[in-house]
Amino acid sequence: MKRIIIIIFAAALLALQSCKLDFYPHNATSTENISEEDLELLYTGLYCYSQYKPTFNGYFQNDMAGGDFRRNKASGYSDPATWIKDCILVNSGWMSGPWTGYYAWLYQVNNFIKMAEAAERTEKVSNMLGAAYFFRGLIYYNLTSKYRNVPLLREPTNDAVPNTPEGDLWAFVEEDLNKAIEMCPGFTSKYFVSNEAAKALMARAKLAQNKKKEAAALADEVIGSPLFSLDDFEKIFRNIENNEEILTFSNLQEENGINFCNQYYLPGGQYFPTTEVISLFLPADKRTSITLMQDGSETCINKYPSKSSTDPINILRLAEMYLISAEGNGISGGGLQRLNDFRASRGLGAVSPAPTTDQQLIDAVLDERRKEFLAEGFRWFDLVRTGKYTEKLGLDIKYTIFPIPQRELDLNSKLEQNLLWK
Repeated sequence: MKRIIIIIFAAALLALQSCKLDFYPHNATSTENISEEDLELLYTGLYCYSQYKPTFNGYFQNDMAGGDFRRNKASGYSDPATWIKDCILVNSGWMSGPWTGYYAWLYQVNNFIKMAEAAERTEKVSNMLGAAYFFRGLIYYNLTSKYRNVPLLREPTNDAVPNTPEGDLWAFVEEDLNKAIEMCPGFTSKYFVSNEAAKALMARAKLAQNKKKEAAALADEVIGSPLFSLDDFEKIFRNIENNEEILTFSNLQEENGINFCNQYYLPGGQYFPTTEVISLFLPADKRTSITLMQDGSETCINKYPSKSSTDPINILRLAEMYLISAEGNGISGGGLQRLNDFRASRGLGAVSPAPTTDQQLIDAVLDERRKEFLAEGFRWFDLVRTGKYTEKLGLDIKYTIFPIPQRELDLNSKLEQNLLWK
Protein backbone atom coordinates (compact mmCIF):
# COMPACT_ATOMS: atom_id res chain seq x y z
CA MET A 1 0.00 0.00 0.00
CA LYS A 2 2.84 2.40 0.83
CA ARG A 3 4.41 1.76 -2.57
CA ILE A 4 1.14 2.63 -4.31
CA ILE A 5 0.88 5.90 -2.37
CA ILE A 6 4.39 6.87 -3.39
CA ILE A 7 3.76 6.19 -7.05
CA ILE A 8 0.48 8.10 -7.04
CA PHE A 9 2.20 11.09 -5.47
CA ALA A 10 5.03 10.93 -7.99
CA ALA A 11 2.56 10.75 -10.87
CA ALA A 12 0.87 13.86 -9.49
CA LEU A 13 4.20 15.65 -9.53
CA LEU A 14 4.80 14.66 -13.12
CA ALA A 15 1.37 15.86 -14.18
CA LEU A 16 1.52 19.32 -12.60
CA GLN A 17 -0.58 21.68 -14.66
CA SER A 18 -0.91 24.76 -12.45
CA CYS A 19 0.92 26.72 -9.78
CA LYS A 20 -1.56 25.76 -7.07
CA LEU A 21 0.50 22.98 -5.51
CA ASP A 22 1.36 24.91 -2.35
CA PHE A 23 0.66 22.16 0.18
CA TYR A 24 3.27 19.97 1.82
CA PRO A 25 2.39 16.28 1.31
CA HIS A 26 3.19 15.21 4.88
CA ASN A 27 1.68 11.74 4.56
CA ALA A 28 2.21 11.10 0.88
CA THR A 29 5.41 9.09 1.16
CA SER A 30 7.05 6.45 3.31
CA THR A 31 10.75 5.91 3.90
CA GLU A 32 10.26 2.15 4.16
CA ASN A 33 10.79 -0.25 1.26
CA ILE A 34 11.69 2.50 -1.19
CA SER A 35 12.76 1.13 -4.56
CA GLU A 36 14.99 2.70 -7.16
CA GLU A 37 11.94 2.95 -9.45
CA ASP A 38 9.98 4.88 -6.82
CA LEU A 39 12.85 7.30 -6.35
CA GLU A 40 13.18 7.86 -10.09
CA LEU A 41 9.56 9.02 -10.28
CA LEU A 42 10.00 11.42 -7.37
CA TYR A 43 13.35 12.58 -8.75
CA THR A 44 11.72 13.76 -11.97
CA GLY A 45 9.31 15.79 -9.87
CA LEU A 46 12.21 17.55 -8.16
CA TYR A 47 13.19 19.19 -11.44
CA CYS A 48 9.69 20.59 -11.83
CA TYR A 49 9.74 22.01 -8.31
CA SER A 50 13.24 23.35 -8.78
CA GLN A 51 12.45 25.44 -11.83
CA TYR A 52 9.16 27.03 -10.78
CA LYS A 53 9.02 27.23 -6.99
CA PRO A 54 11.26 30.34 -6.70
CA THR A 55 8.55 32.16 -8.75
CA PHE A 56 9.34 34.87 -11.29
CA ASN A 57 10.05 37.26 -8.41
CA GLY A 58 12.69 34.90 -7.06
CA TYR A 59 14.54 34.89 -10.36
CA PHE A 60 14.11 38.63 -10.91
CA GLN A 61 14.74 39.88 -7.34
CA ASN A 62 18.43 40.58 -7.89
CA ASP A 63 17.73 42.45 -11.12
CA MET A 64 14.91 44.46 -9.57
CA ALA A 65 17.02 45.43 -6.54
CA GLY A 66 20.20 45.93 -8.58
CA GLY A 67 19.17 49.26 -10.12
CA ASP A 68 19.36 48.31 -13.81
CA PHE A 69 15.59 48.11 -14.32
CA ARG A 70 12.59 50.38 -14.04
CA ARG A 71 8.87 49.72 -14.20
CA ASN A 72 6.83 50.66 -17.25
CA LYS A 73 6.04 54.33 -17.63
CA ALA A 74 2.44 53.94 -16.52
CA SER A 75 3.50 52.57 -13.12
CA GLY A 76 5.04 55.78 -11.80
CA TYR A 77 8.26 53.88 -10.95
CA SER A 78 10.53 55.21 -13.67
CA ASP A 79 13.26 55.74 -11.05
CA PRO A 80 14.85 52.44 -9.85
CA ALA A 81 15.60 53.75 -6.36
CA THR A 82 11.97 54.71 -5.72
CA TRP A 83 10.79 51.34 -7.00
CA ILE A 84 13.28 49.50 -4.79
CA LYS A 85 12.21 51.39 -1.65
CA ASP A 86 8.54 50.73 -2.35
CA CYS A 87 8.99 47.02 -3.09
CA ILE A 88 11.65 45.76 -0.69
CA LEU A 89 9.43 45.72 2.38
CA VAL A 90 8.61 43.17 5.07
CA ASN A 91 5.06 42.82 3.73
CA SER A 92 5.91 42.84 0.02
CA GLY A 93 5.21 39.96 -2.33
CA TRP A 94 8.69 40.51 -3.74
CA MET A 95 10.01 39.15 -0.44
CA SER A 96 7.32 36.69 0.67
CA GLY A 97 6.74 34.85 -2.63
CA PRO A 98 10.32 33.68 -3.18
CA TRP A 99 10.79 32.85 0.53
CA THR A 100 7.70 30.62 0.50
CA GLY A 101 8.79 29.07 -2.78
CA TYR A 102 12.31 28.26 -1.61
CA TYR A 103 11.06 26.54 1.53
CA ALA A 104 8.33 24.62 -0.33
CA TRP A 105 11.05 23.44 -2.72
CA LEU A 106 13.30 22.61 0.24
CA TYR A 107 10.59 20.47 1.84
CA GLN A 108 10.40 18.30 -1.27
CA VAL A 109 14.17 18.04 -1.58
CA ASN A 110 14.57 17.09 2.09
CA ASN A 111 11.81 14.52 1.72
CA PHE A 112 13.60 12.99 -1.25
CA ILE A 113 16.96 12.99 0.53
CA LYS A 114 15.44 11.25 3.55
CA MET A 115 14.01 8.49 1.37
CA ALA A 116 17.08 8.13 -0.84
CA GLU A 117 19.41 7.89 2.15
CA ALA A 118 17.29 4.99 3.45
CA ALA A 119 17.23 3.16 0.11
CA GLU A 120 19.67 0.58 -1.18
CA ARG A 121 22.64 2.61 -2.44
CA THR A 122 22.88 1.62 -6.10
CA GLU A 123 24.85 3.79 -8.51
CA LYS A 124 21.65 5.36 -9.84
CA VAL A 125 20.34 6.10 -6.33
CA SER A 126 23.69 7.67 -5.48
CA ASN A 127 23.53 9.85 -8.60
CA MET A 128 19.99 11.01 -7.78
CA LEU A 129 20.94 11.71 -4.18
CA GLY A 130 23.88 13.79 -5.38
CA ALA A 131 21.53 15.89 -7.50
CA ALA A 132 19.22 16.38 -4.50
CA TYR A 133 22.19 17.65 -2.48
CA PHE A 134 22.93 20.01 -5.40
CA PHE A 135 19.38 21.36 -5.29
CA ARG A 136 19.57 21.90 -1.54
CA GLY A 137 22.89 23.69 -1.99
CA LEU A 138 21.28 25.90 -4.65
CA ILE A 139 18.32 26.67 -2.39
CA TYR A 140 20.54 27.68 0.49
CA TYR A 141 22.85 29.65 -1.79
CA ASN A 142 19.82 31.75 -2.73
CA LEU A 143 18.41 32.04 0.79
CA THR A 144 21.76 32.89 2.37
CA SER A 145 22.88 35.41 -0.24
CA LYS A 146 19.51 37.19 -0.07
CA TYR A 147 18.27 36.90 3.53
CA ARG A 148 21.54 35.91 5.34
CA ASN A 149 20.36 34.38 8.66
CA VAL A 150 17.57 31.92 7.89
CA PRO A 151 16.40 28.60 9.38
CA LEU A 152 18.57 25.64 8.39
CA LEU A 153 16.43 22.56 7.78
CA ARG A 154 18.06 19.18 7.16
CA GLU A 155 14.76 17.30 7.56
CA PRO A 156 11.25 17.83 6.14
CA THR A 157 9.50 19.64 8.98
CA ASN A 158 6.96 22.37 9.71
CA ASP A 159 8.24 22.98 13.25
CA ALA A 160 9.30 26.46 14.32
CA VAL A 161 13.06 26.76 13.81
CA PRO A 162 15.23 29.77 14.73
CA ASN A 163 17.62 31.64 12.46
CA THR A 164 20.98 30.03 11.74
CA PRO A 165 24.11 32.25 11.58
CA GLU A 166 25.24 33.13 8.07
CA GLY A 167 28.62 31.42 8.44
CA ASP A 168 26.96 28.12 9.36
CA LEU A 169 24.65 28.41 6.36
CA TRP A 170 27.56 28.88 3.95
CA ALA A 171 29.28 25.87 5.54
CA PHE A 172 26.10 23.87 4.91
CA VAL A 173 26.03 24.97 1.26
CA GLU A 174 29.60 23.75 0.84
CA GLU A 175 28.83 20.49 2.68
CA ASP A 176 25.98 19.69 0.31
CA LEU A 177 27.88 20.73 -2.80
CA ASN A 178 30.86 18.59 -1.80
CA LYS A 179 28.48 15.64 -1.62
CA ALA A 180 27.05 16.60 -5.00
CA ILE A 181 30.52 16.78 -6.56
CA GLU A 182 31.28 13.33 -5.20
CA MET A 183 27.99 11.67 -6.15
CA CYS A 184 26.63 13.36 -9.30
CA PRO A 185 27.28 11.74 -12.68
CA GLY A 186 29.39 13.38 -15.35
CA PHE A 187 27.78 15.84 -17.76
CA THR A 188 25.52 14.35 -20.41
CA SER A 189 22.93 17.09 -20.95
CA LYS A 190 22.42 20.69 -19.86
CA TYR A 191 19.00 19.67 -18.54
CA PHE A 192 20.38 17.43 -15.79
CA VAL A 193 22.51 18.10 -12.72
CA SER A 194 26.07 16.89 -13.21
CA ASN A 195 29.40 16.76 -11.43
CA GLU A 196 30.48 19.76 -13.49
CA ALA A 197 27.36 21.72 -12.50
CA ALA A 198 28.12 21.02 -8.83
CA LYS A 199 31.67 22.34 -9.26
CA ALA A 200 30.37 25.44 -11.04
CA LEU A 201 27.86 26.17 -8.28
CA MET A 202 30.57 25.62 -5.66
CA ALA A 203 32.71 28.21 -7.49
CA ARG A 204 29.79 30.65 -7.24
CA ALA A 205 29.35 29.92 -3.52
CA LYS A 206 33.08 30.34 -2.84
CA LEU A 207 33.07 33.72 -4.60
CA ALA A 208 30.06 34.78 -2.52
CA GLN A 209 32.16 34.20 0.59
CA ASN A 210 35.16 36.06 -0.85
CA LYS A 211 37.13 32.79 -1.10
CA LYS A 212 38.43 33.97 -4.42
CA LYS A 213 41.36 31.64 -4.97
CA GLU A 214 39.22 28.59 -4.22
CA ALA A 215 36.48 29.93 -6.48
CA ALA A 216 38.95 30.52 -9.31
CA ALA A 217 40.44 27.03 -8.98
CA LEU A 218 37.00 25.43 -9.36
CA ALA A 219 36.08 27.73 -12.24
CA ASP A 220 39.35 26.92 -14.01
CA GLU A 221 38.63 23.21 -13.61
CA VAL A 222 35.26 23.60 -15.35
CA ILE A 223 36.77 25.82 -18.06
CA GLY A 224 39.43 23.15 -18.67
CA SER A 225 36.83 20.47 -19.30
CA PRO A 226 36.63 19.43 -22.98
CA LEU A 227 32.85 19.29 -22.55
CA PHE A 228 32.40 23.08 -22.61
CA SER A 229 33.52 26.10 -24.57
CA LEU A 230 32.32 29.65 -25.06
CA ASP A 231 29.74 29.69 -27.84
CA ASP A 232 27.56 32.07 -29.85
CA PHE A 233 25.43 34.19 -27.53
CA GLU A 234 22.49 33.76 -29.87
CA LYS A 235 22.47 30.00 -29.38
CA ILE A 236 22.19 30.27 -25.61
CA PHE A 237 19.01 32.34 -25.69
CA ARG A 238 17.40 30.83 -28.77
CA ASN A 239 17.46 27.27 -27.44
CA ILE A 240 20.01 26.16 -30.05
CA GLU A 241 22.48 23.38 -29.28
CA ASN A 242 25.67 24.89 -27.85
CA ASN A 243 28.71 24.09 -25.69
CA GLU A 244 28.30 26.86 -23.10
CA GLU A 245 25.33 25.86 -20.96
CA ILE A 246 26.19 23.76 -17.91
CA LEU A 247 22.72 23.54 -16.35
CA THR A 248 19.43 24.85 -17.71
CA PHE A 249 15.85 24.27 -16.59
CA SER A 250 13.78 23.32 -19.64
CA ASN A 251 10.77 25.26 -18.26
CA LEU A 252 8.12 23.75 -20.51
CA GLN A 253 4.56 25.04 -20.37
CA GLU A 254 3.23 21.75 -19.06
CA GLU A 255 5.73 21.98 -16.19
CA ASN A 256 4.31 25.20 -14.71
CA GLY A 257 6.65 27.30 -16.79
CA ILE A 258 7.65 30.78 -15.67
CA ASN A 259 6.99 33.12 -18.55
CA PHE A 260 9.74 35.74 -18.56
CA CYS A 261 8.76 37.14 -21.95
CA ASN A 262 5.39 38.37 -20.65
CA GLN A 263 7.25 40.56 -18.16
CA TYR A 264 9.75 42.07 -20.60
CA TYR A 265 7.82 42.84 -23.81
CA LEU A 266 5.03 45.19 -24.83
CA PRO A 267 2.09 45.18 -24.69
CA GLY A 268 1.77 44.30 -21.05
CA GLY A 269 5.47 44.29 -20.24
CA GLN A 270 6.38 45.52 -16.79
CA TYR A 271 10.18 45.73 -16.57
CA PHE A 272 12.60 47.58 -18.82
CA PRO A 273 16.36 48.25 -18.65
CA THR A 274 17.44 51.73 -17.66
CA THR A 275 19.00 54.15 -20.12
CA GLU A 276 22.28 53.81 -18.25
CA VAL A 277 22.62 50.08 -18.73
CA ILE A 278 21.40 50.26 -22.34
CA SER A 279 24.24 52.70 -23.12
CA LEU A 280 26.84 50.11 -22.07
CA PHE A 281 26.13 47.86 -25.06
CA LEU A 282 28.27 48.63 -28.11
CA PRO A 283 27.39 47.73 -31.72
CA ALA A 284 30.42 45.40 -31.92
CA ASP A 285 29.28 43.48 -28.85
CA LYS A 286 27.75 40.18 -30.01
CA ARG A 287 25.39 40.29 -27.04
CA THR A 288 23.71 43.56 -27.97
CA SER A 289 21.00 42.40 -30.38
CA ILE A 290 20.18 39.31 -28.31
CA THR A 291 20.06 41.22 -25.02
CA LEU A 292 18.14 44.31 -26.22
CA MET A 293 15.47 45.10 -28.81
CA GLN A 294 13.23 48.03 -29.67
CA ASP A 295 9.56 47.28 -28.96
CA GLY A 296 7.44 50.29 -29.78
CA SER A 297 8.65 53.16 -27.65
CA GLU A 298 10.61 50.94 -25.27
CA THR A 299 13.94 49.17 -25.38
CA CYS A 300 13.21 45.70 -24.04
CA ILE A 301 15.06 42.62 -22.92
CA ASN A 302 15.38 40.23 -25.86
CA LYS A 303 16.78 37.15 -24.10
CA TYR A 304 13.38 35.49 -23.64
CA PRO A 305 11.59 35.77 -26.99
CA SER A 306 9.03 32.97 -26.97
CA LYS A 307 6.05 35.35 -26.54
CA SER A 308 3.36 32.66 -26.61
CA SER A 309 5.28 30.01 -24.69
CA THR A 310 8.05 29.83 -22.10
CA ASP A 311 11.81 30.05 -22.28
CA PRO A 312 14.53 27.90 -20.74
CA ILE A 313 16.01 29.21 -17.48
CA ASN A 314 19.79 29.34 -17.44
CA ILE A 315 21.21 28.34 -14.06
CA LEU A 316 24.92 27.86 -14.84
CA ARG A 317 26.89 28.93 -17.91
CA LEU A 318 30.57 28.78 -18.80
CA ALA A 319 30.63 32.57 -19.10
CA GLU A 320 30.22 32.82 -15.34
CA MET A 321 33.20 30.53 -14.83
CA TYR A 322 35.38 32.77 -17.02
CA LEU A 323 34.42 35.83 -15.01
CA ILE A 324 34.84 34.06 -11.65
CA SER A 325 38.28 32.91 -12.82
CA ALA A 326 39.23 36.44 -13.87
CA GLU A 327 38.13 37.98 -10.57
CA GLY A 328 39.50 35.21 -8.39
CA ASN A 329 42.92 34.85 -10.01
CA GLY A 330 43.60 38.58 -9.95
CA ILE A 331 46.25 40.45 -11.87
CA SER A 332 49.12 38.26 -10.69
CA GLY A 333 47.31 35.01 -11.52
CA GLY A 334 46.37 35.76 -15.11
CA GLY A 335 42.92 37.14 -14.38
CA LEU A 336 43.23 39.96 -16.90
CA GLN A 337 44.07 37.56 -19.72
CA ARG A 338 41.07 35.42 -18.76
CA LEU A 339 38.83 38.50 -18.90
CA ASN A 340 40.21 39.59 -22.26
CA ASP A 341 39.80 36.09 -23.70
CA PHE A 342 36.19 36.21 -22.63
CA ARG A 343 35.65 39.67 -24.14
CA ALA A 344 37.13 38.47 -27.43
CA SER A 345 34.50 35.73 -27.57
CA ARG A 346 31.85 38.44 -27.33
CA GLY A 347 33.37 40.52 -30.15
CA LEU A 348 35.17 43.04 -27.93
CA GLY A 349 38.80 44.09 -27.66
CA ALA A 350 40.95 44.01 -24.55
CA VAL A 351 39.98 46.16 -21.58
CA SER A 352 41.36 49.67 -22.07
CA PRO A 353 42.98 51.17 -20.15
CA ALA A 354 44.35 47.88 -18.87
CA PRO A 355 43.79 47.31 -15.12
CA THR A 356 47.01 47.34 -13.09
CA THR A 357 45.56 46.51 -9.66
CA ASP A 358 43.22 43.79 -8.42
CA GLN A 359 40.58 46.40 -7.55
CA GLN A 360 40.65 47.79 -11.09
CA LEU A 361 40.32 44.26 -12.40
CA ILE A 362 37.32 43.62 -10.14
CA ASP A 363 35.70 46.80 -11.46
CA ALA A 364 36.26 45.62 -15.05
CA VAL A 365 34.84 42.18 -14.25
CA LEU A 366 31.77 43.72 -12.62
CA ASP A 367 31.19 45.83 -15.74
CA GLU A 368 31.38 42.67 -17.85
CA ARG A 369 29.07 40.72 -15.54
CA ARG A 370 26.58 43.58 -15.69
CA LYS A 371 26.27 43.21 -19.45
CA GLU A 372 26.61 39.44 -19.68
CA PHE A 373 24.00 38.60 -17.04
CA LEU A 374 21.45 41.39 -17.49
CA ALA A 375 18.01 39.93 -16.60
CA GLU A 376 19.57 36.72 -15.27
CA GLY A 377 19.52 37.58 -11.56
CA PHE A 378 23.08 38.62 -10.63
CA ARG A 379 23.42 42.41 -10.35
CA TRP A 380 22.19 43.12 -6.79
CA PHE A 381 24.39 40.51 -5.13
CA ASP A 382 27.39 41.44 -7.27
CA LEU A 383 27.16 44.96 -5.86
CA VAL A 384 26.47 43.73 -2.33
CA ARG A 385 29.31 41.19 -2.12
CA THR A 386 31.83 43.76 -3.44
CA GLY A 387 30.65 46.52 -1.06
CA LYS A 388 29.51 48.81 -3.86
CA TYR A 389 25.73 48.76 -3.45
CA THR A 390 25.12 51.88 -1.35
CA GLU A 391 27.66 53.86 -3.38
CA LYS A 392 26.18 52.91 -6.75
CA LEU A 393 22.51 53.30 -5.88
CA GLY A 394 22.60 55.90 -3.12
CA LEU A 395 20.34 53.77 -0.92
CA ASP A 396 20.43 52.95 2.78
CA ILE A 397 22.59 50.01 3.88
CA LYS A 398 19.50 48.02 4.86
CA TYR A 399 18.86 47.37 1.15
CA THR A 400 22.01 45.23 1.05
CA ILE A 401 19.93 42.48 2.66
CA PHE A 402 16.36 41.37 2.03
CA PRO A 403 13.96 41.54 5.00
CA ILE A 404 12.43 38.35 6.32
CA PRO A 405 8.71 38.50 5.38
CA GLN A 406 6.42 39.60 8.21
CA ARG A 407 4.14 36.62 7.60
CA GLU A 408 7.02 34.26 8.43
CA LEU A 409 7.78 36.16 11.62
CA ASP A 410 4.12 35.90 12.63
CA LEU A 411 4.03 32.15 11.95
CA ASN A 412 7.38 31.30 13.52
CA SER A 413 7.90 32.68 17.03
CA LYS A 414 11.56 31.58 16.99
CA LEU A 415 12.41 33.59 13.89
CA GLU A 416 14.03 37.03 14.24
CA GLN A 417 14.11 39.86 11.72
CA ASN A 418 17.40 40.88 10.18
CA LEU A 419 18.99 43.56 12.35
CA LEU A 420 19.04 46.20 9.59
CA TRP A 421 15.27 45.80 9.22
CA LYS A 422 14.25 45.86 12.89
